[in-house]
Amino acid sequence: MTDTTSAAVAEASRRGRPRGSYAKTEARRHKILTAAFEVFSTSGYRAGSLKDVADKVGLTQAGLLHHFPNKEALLEAVLTLRDEESVSRTGALTAQGIEMLRGVVELARYNTTIPGLVALYCVLSAEATDPDHPAHEYFQRRYNWVRSTMTEAFDELARQGQLRSGIAPSTAARQLVALMDGLQVQWLLDNDSVDMPAEVVAFLEAITTEKF
Repeated sequence: MTDTTSAAVAEASRRGRPRGSYAKTEARRHKILTAAFEVFSTSGYRAGSLKDVADKVGLTQAGLLHHFPNKEALLEAVLTLRDEESVSRTGALTAQGIEMLRGVVELARYNTTIPGLVALYCVLSAEATDPDHPAHEYFQRRYNWVRSTMTEAFDELARQGQLRSGIAPSTAARQLVALMDGLQVQWLLDNDSVDMPAEVVAFLEAITTEKF
């Protein structure tokens, strides 16, 4: 189902329900996603079960499946919500040029406040290297999009003379993605010794002429 189709279906469903009923349904869905965050980040996607998620919110598996038709749909909703919340809070990946990169620094700062979601991302992105994993294509698309978006930002810096000589925008983008992912793992292992936003700032200031 395309994003447009999904939106249309959601809107049609929304119009067909009383407002109070819809609000209660959305609240229940949010509780389910919160529980899924906890289960998948602790146990991983394969080991974490729908029963584990349902138990956390006081539902039967049948009740859970009323809101999400299967485990794959629940996983996609969890990942989508994580990305939407991160981008909306920091502006990362929606601005351009230098402002987009400043948003990335804010994203690294925001991530220090959500260790459970960072753990979820790390666990699932590792699991999803298996081509048979249901999130495999999601992470492929996500990495391609993030690298492309960051490359455009570094391209803009190069045009403005803000990228240091000899730095290829595509290489800088790939290195920044790798840095952020690697920092997240190190931070989860020992968050007292890792300052994620400071490390991202140090990298960006090393390859650009700007202050972050």
